[in-house]
Amino acid sequence: MPPLDSTTTQLIVWAAIGYLMGSIPFGMLVARLMGLGNLRKIGSGNIGATNVLRTGNKAAAALTLLFDAGKGALAVLLARAVAGENAAQIAALAAFVGHCYPVWLGFKGGKGVATFLGLWLALDWRVGIACCLTWLVAAAIWRISSIGALAAAALSTIWITLLTNGATFALGAMLTLLIYWRHRENIARIKAGTEPKIGKS
Repeated sequence: MPPLDSTTTQLIVWAAIGYLMGSIPFGMLVARLMGLGNLRKIGSGNIGATNVLRTGNKAAAALTLLFDAGKGALAVLLARAVAGENAAQIAALAAFVGHCYPVWLGFKGGKGVATFLGLWLALDWRVGIACCLTWLVAAAIWRISSIGALAAAALSTIWITLLTNGATFALGAMLTLLIYWRHRENIARIKAGTEPKIGKS
C-alpha cells in the first residue's frame, strides 16, 4: 500500500476533527444542565432542538439549536482556515455524520437539521440563508419542523446551483440524501397525518 500524501492525510485529519465536533450531543448536555431530564425519555427521544422544545423550555431549545448549528459552522471555518476548501467540505460532511451517528451514544444521534443549517452558513452564507428561510417559510405554513427540514434540504441543491459556482453541489446532494434518510420515520408520519406540530408537548 503506497504511503498517504500530505493532502490526503490532512483530509483524513479534518474528517476526524469534524466528526468529533459534530458528535457532541449538545441537546442532552443542555437538557441535563437545565434539569430537564434525559431527552431519550422525552417526546421522540431525539437529541435535537425540536425535541428539547417539547420539554416546554424554549431557552434550552434555543441553546441547543445554537450549539448544534455552531459546531457544524465551527468545523467548517477551522478546516478552511487551516487546510482550505476541500478540507472544509470534508469537515462539514463529517460533522453532520457525527451529529447523526455519534460514537458516544451508540451511533444513535439527531436528525442533523441545525448542524446542516450551520455548516451551510459557514460554507456559503448565501446558501445558508436561503436554506434557513426555506425552513422558516415551510415550518410557518405547515407548523411541522420536519417539513421545514425536508424543504430546506430538497431546495439546497437548487440554491447551490443558482447562488454559487456549483463547487459544493456534490456535498449538497449527499447531505440532502442523509437528511431524507434520517427523516424517513417523519415522512411516514407526515403521510399518515400523525407528525406532531411545533411546540406540541
